[in-house]
Amino acid sequence: MAHETKTWRCGKYELKFDRPRIMGVLNVTPDSFSDGDEGNLDVDAAVARGVAMLDAGADIIDVGGESTRPGFTPVTPDEEAKRVLPVIRALAQRGAIVSVDTRHVEVAKAAVRVGASIINDVTGFTDPKMVEFVKSSKCGVVIAHAGELAEPAARAHKEVQLDTSAAAFVAEKARAAAAAAAAEAAAAAAPKKRSRAAGAMRLVGGLVQPQLPFADIPNGSAAAAEKEAAKEQDAASTEASAAPEAAPAPAPEAAQNDQLAALMARAARHEEAYVSTSQLRRFTLPDSAPIMRRVMGFLSDQARALVHAGVARERICIDPGAGFGKGTNEDIIIQRETAKMASLGYPLMCAVSRKRFVGAVSGVTEAADRDAATFGVCLGAIQNGANVVRVHDVAGFAQFLNGYWAVARPQPRRAFVALGSNLGRRMDNIRAAKDLIAEIPLTCVSNCSRIYESEPAYEERQEPFANAVIEIRTELAPLVLLDELMKIEDALGRNRTKSARPNGPRTLDCDLLWMDGEVHGGDKLRLPHPKLGERDFVLIPLEDLMHDPARFFRYEGVDVKEPEDRVGHVTGELGVL
Repeated sequence: MAHETKTWRCGKYELKFDRPRIMGVLNVTPDSFSDGDEGNLDVDAAVARGVAMLDAGADIIDVGGESTRPGFTPVTPDEEAKRVLPVIRALAQRGAIVSVDTRHVEVAKAAVRVGASIINDVTGFTDPKMVEFVKSSKCGVVIAHAGELAEPAARAHKEVQLDTSAAAFVAEKARAAAAAAAAEAAAAAAPKKRSRAAGAMRLVGGLVQPQLPFADIPNGSAAAAEKEAAKEQDAASTEASAAPEAAPAPAPEAAQNDQLAALMARAARHEEAYVSTSQLRRFTLPDSAPIMRRVMGFLSDQARALVHAGVARERICIDPGAGFGKGTNEDIIIQRETAKMASLGYPLMCAVSRKRFVGAVSGVTEAADRDAATFGVCLGAIQNGANVVRVHDVAGFAQFLNGYWAVARPQPRRAFVALGSNLGRRMDNIRAAKDLIAEIPLTCVSNCSRIYESEPAYEERQEPFANAVIEIRTELAPLVLLDELMKIEDALGRNRTKSARPNGPRTLDCDLLWMDGEVHGGDKLRLPHPKLGERDFVLIPLEDLMHDPARFFRYEGVDVKEPEDRVGHVTGELGVL
C-alpha cells in the first residue's frame, strides 16, 4: 500500500509510513480559529503542550506563529519569529521532530537554525526565496495548496427567465434551428480556418450543443477568470437580493495588502471558491474533474519545480490544503479523491482537523468540539493512502488510531528491550521479566541474549548489575508497549517513590531501546534510546542477537562510542535466559 512504500527525509530524521504518522498542532497565536488564546503566547506553556502531545503519541509537532483562519490579520516575520523560535528550540532539544508552519522565508531560516526539521508552507513554495532556501538545506518540506491568491475581476451578470412550457420549448427549438442556419451561412462566407474554441457540436435536428464548462482551462487564464467572476457575481447578486442591508465588513489594512489574507477573507465571504453552488443542479456535489485538476496540478507542478531546483524527492510531502480558498463541497470532493493524490508518489498529509467543512458535515458549530468528526474524516483519508494526519487532539486520535490499526493492519515489528537488575535475586528477576514480556498482548519474545554482569553506570556506589537484552516482535505502538513494560517493572517491585535515586539500585529496569521504523521524542519515551550508544552493558548483549550492533545503530543515526569510552562495562557472563 502507499503508506508502506514511502519515506520522508526531514533533516537528520527519516519517517517511514508502515503506520500513519501523527502531526500535533501547536499554535503559538492569540487568534487561532479553534484554540486561540492570549495564553498561547506563553513560551513555557506552549512547550509543555508540545511535550504533552509527544508523550500522547505525536510523531511531529507543527509549530505556527501566524493564524491563517478566514479573516486573519497577518503578522510580521519578526513577530512570528519571536513567538515560535523559543518553542521550536525547546522541543528539538527533547528529541522532537519539529515542523514550522510559516510562509515567511526569514522565519523558516531561523527555525531550521534552532532545530526545526520540516517547513510547512501554506502557500506551497510559490515564493522563489523560499525555494532558494530549502534547496540549500536538508529539511523536509510540505507543499500545501491554498487556492488562487488573486481575486478575479467582476463581470456583469445577465439574469435569465426560464419558461418550461411546451410552446416555449418549440419556440426555442425554432430559434436554435434558425441560429444554426445563420451560423452555417456565415461559415460558408467566412474563410475556412477557424479556432478550435469556436467550434460547436452538431446534433440531430439542426440543434447546436453549447460548449460544456468542463474543458481543460489553464489555471489562472483569462477564460477561467471570466467564468469564475460570472459565478461569484451571480452568488453576490443572490445574497444581495436576500439581505440588501448586510454589507461585508471592510478587511483590515494589513489584510488588504496580503494575498493569503485576501484569499481567506474571500473564502469567508463566499462558501464556494471554485464552482458556484447557488445555481440549481441535479447532483449533490459539483463535478470533481476541474477541482482535482487545479489541486493536483498545482501540487505536482510545485513538487516538480522543487525537484528541478535541487530538492530531493524524498524530502517532499504534499497537502491539498483543506479549508484554504475552498468551500465545503470542494473539501469533500478532495477528501474523496485522496487515493488519486496518494498516487502522485509523495507522502500525503491530511490536515482537516476542526475545519469548517468538518463542522458542516457533522453539524457541530464550535470548532473545538469537532474532534470526533475529524477522526472520521481522517480515517477515510488513511484508508485511501494518507500518510500524515495533522490533528489538535493528539491523545484522542492516537487512541483512535491504535484501536483501528490493531484490527485493520497486522504489523509485527522488531524491537529490543534491555533488562537490568542489582537487587534481590538478579537473574530470577530478569527471567521473570522475560516471561511477563511474552504475555504482553500482540507481542512475542523471538530471541534472548545471555545474562552478563556489568559495572554500575552513572552511580558507582552500588552493587554490580545483571543485564540482558531480548528481541521481541510486537504490533503495539511504542508508547503502549512502554506502558506495558512499566507495569512489569511495578509487578517485580520497582521503587518509583521520591526516595529512589535516578540511577540507583533497582529490582528491575526495562528500557525500550529501539523499534523498527520509529523515531520519537519527548519526556516519556525517546527512540532510539538516547543513551544506547554509550552503554557497554547494552551493546555487548546485543552482539548475541545481531552481527555488529555498533554498525547497525550508527546507520540508524545513533552515536555509538568506542568500547573504552562507554559506561557500565561488562565484566563477565552469568548464564542464559
